[in-house]
Amino acid sequence: MNIGQETRRKMRDMGADELLDALLAQDDAACMGMPSGQRIQMAVDEAHAGYAAGRIRNLVKRANLRHPQADVRRIGYAEECGPGRVLIGGLAACGFATRGQDAVLFGPAGTGKTYLACALAKEACASRMRTGCIRCPGFEETWKDAQERPGGVAKAVRKHGAFQVLVLDEWLLGRPDDGFRRFLLEIFELRYDERSTIFCTQYRQKDWHARLGADVTAEAIMDRIVHKTAWVDMGEMNMRAAIGTAASSSPRS
Repeated sequence: MNIGQETRRKMRDMGADELLDALLAQDDAACMGMPSGQRIQMAVDEAHAGYAAGRIRNLVKRANLRHPQADVRRIGYAEECGPGRVLIGGLAACGFATRGQDAVLFGPAGTGKTYLACALAKEACASRMRTGCIRCPGFEETWKDAQERPGGVAKAVRKHGAFQVLVLDEWLLGRPDDGFRRFLLEIFELRYDERSTIFCTQYRQKDWHARLGADVTAEAIMDRIVHKTAWVDMGEMNMRAAIGTAASSSPRS
């Protein structure tokens, strides 16, 4: 479509770059005889698709995923070695997230917990949910740094309490001290029944109370997690080892 320079400038000044590019990309010869309203609709549809894709890319980037290329469609778990496709598909639909429910992915190291969590987080981003991912050892450092700034802890609580989906990787890998447990409790209190947390852990539910300190704070934390949670057993197969074995045995070209 032929659009004058001044009109182009005004459209870019308004932030309508995607719409302008879609209009400019239209072939006048191919669109000859097409009503102007239909041409505008085509351009708007194309521009909106690009805008939506850009928003999703930004959400994924800001989520700070450990595996930004993770994709539920590329997960090849078999029923006998971990969660099957039906369960993965159910989680990927993000119904648990829209209901404010949590998910716990548990199993030994190397079973693909982090990859699956990142894939689910990407699906949440595709549903335009604000998502974050953090390793618990790094989360503890975030809490310690926040204590050095006036109001820093309260700000950190609000920030992590606000994510629609929050991935906590390596949950309970270490035993949190009293201060960090209180910090976690405040976050889970904000998130309870409103927002979803995905936990990646090597520990089953029966081990959590002891690792959380076996006191009233531990009970309060668990009370805000365990009741409306999807528990996903990742099985025993070490996916890293399996992938490494497959790669080493494949013929070299």
